[in-house]
Amino acid sequence: MTDNPDDRPPGKVIGALLVRQGLITSADFAAVIARVGRTGGSLMAALEEMGVADEAALVRMFAEHYGVQTLDIEKIESPDEEVLRLLPREYCERHRVLPIARVDKTLVVAFADPGNVVLSDEIGSITRLKVEVVVASARAIQAMCKKCYTELERTDLRTALESDVRELGDEDAASREGEEVDAKALEELSATAPVVRIAGKLITDAIVRGVSDIHIERYEKTCRVRFRIDGVLREVMVLPPSQSGAIVSRIKVLSRLNIAERRMPQDGRMKYTLPSGRECDFRVSVVPFQFGEKVVMRLLDKATLQTDMTLLGFDPDELSKFEVAIHQPHGIVLVTGPTGSGKTTTLYSALAELNKITDNILTAEDPIEFVLPGINQMEMDAAIGRNFAGALRSFLRQDPDIIMVGEIRDYDTAEIAVKAALTGHLVLSTLHTNDAPSTISRLKDMGVEMFLLADALNMIIAQRLVRCTCVNCRAPYVYNKAECLAAGMKEDEYATATTMRGSGCAHCNGSGLKGRVALYEVLPITDTLRQVIVDGSSAADLKRAGIAHGMQTLRRAGLKKFGEGVTTLEEVLRITRVD
Repeated sequence: MTDNPDDRPPGKVIGALLVRQGLITSADFAAVIARVGRTGGSLMAALEEMGVADEAALVRMFAEHYGVQTLDIEKIESPDEEVLRLLPREYCERHRVLPIARVDKTLVVAFADPGNVVLSDEIGSITRLKVEVVVASARAIQAMCKKCYTELERTDLRTALESDVRELGDEDAASREGEEVDAKALEELSATAPVVRIAGKLITDAIVRGVSDIHIERYEKTCRVRFRIDGVLREVMVLPPSQSGAIVSRIKVLSRLNIAERRMPQDGRMKYTLPSGRECDFRVSVVPFQFGEKVVMRLLDKATLQTDMTLLGFDPDELSKFEVAIHQPHGIVLVTGPTGSGKTTTLYSALAELNKITDNILTAEDPIEFVLPGINQMEMDAAIGRNFAGALRSFLRQDPDIIMVGEIRDYDTAEIAVKAALTGHLVLSTLHTNDAPSTISRLKDMGVEMFLLADALNMIIAQRLVRCTCVNCRAPYVYNKAECLAAGMKEDEYATATTMRGSGCAHCNGSGLKGRVALYEVLPITDTLRQVIVDGSSAADLKRAGIAHGMQTLRRAGLKKFGEGVTTLEEVLRITRVD
């Protein structure tokens, strides 16, 4: 490997080679060098981040100049655990390197900057091995670092959990059916080191993996732990049934619930802080079943809350219509869909957009999922009679500009929401309906006058969350034409579609799917549709009128995402109904 000081930034020799080979202009390279000087990063990383040269060509040029081999990291298997443990994750991410393989006393390391002899020597000193440098793109190295070290951390966590489970043994101070509950013994056991570690590691793992819910459930001969990831439950651990009482008690203590009460359901809330200082809230439900208590913990992680409307999944035209609707001085905007379909996220994104110093924004929520600075939020409490209808009545005496109601569940709430919209306020809320047009039928069944509703409504949006193809392992995939057409695709859409499918990898736990995006059915209430509503037309008639005015159904929205390679046909069929 060449050790030439001229090759280090300011990189005169490298710059000349790049310009000579037509990979970059002199002006662009000067800008790259300036960036390296400011950030202290590698030349390769700066070139890639600024997008001024082709990534593959850069890798080849660096390899030829320094006399090292290239490596396409995306096409290799993950390095062995023993190899990864030779260098810390933070070190690899900071220097854009990755240990690939060990052969006797030689360690093969991928570098984004193969000319960094000082770094190569430092790695040799850390590992006490001879370093063989290969070059790969900075982007690929960073992606593989994240993938490999995340999986390694999960393996370490599982190993530690298993150790703690063995240490805890068969102790169980939680009473069985018919036995007296020893509250003091439960509390003492819940504070023992193995129990504290098991509960803490489960919670930490859930946060790191982006889990929405943790399920801890007791059966006759086992205790199962499941995580809901991207809307689907997956088993992550099985504990001896005798240990479930201690784990449940620990969760109760953290949630400030009564650990001695095992006959009645309890609801609570807890805050958990990771070693990094990141704080997450959990909503906790404990319900007694035949063989013991089941715990469900809903993760409310503000770090994952997406309030940028442009990233939710709206098509540009739909987003424009939504923005027009929420910026009206008064009226109702309704978001509909089943539990867990992302309605609250959509409403929070609208509130974030509307949150100005000039407006008084009040919300009634059950419960408050995230605290929104600058917005007055009220949590419902059935125990003291604080409900949505009562909150709305109070809000109207609080000089509001914008009101958000967590859900319209009954006539009283619907009536006051319509009244608020007709008296100059913007009202945002949700309902549980299958699609946008059927929302009108639902409100009619509640007893809302159609002529008042027609005048108050600005827009109805139905939504679902669909799982995305894993960006780490997806590849083009040709679906059966007959199946696509049967699902509702048109001939020309099938011909131009870029469909993708994930093969399964560590990043997506072998499912080929990772992350979720929203599908939206957006129905702006035009004058024509107002008349359809007043006439008392059916949901089917309203749907036809909406489509005639440009409404894209949930199935059509899903097929569009499928044709763009964002999701799979199976996901679209699972989430949406045929039109």
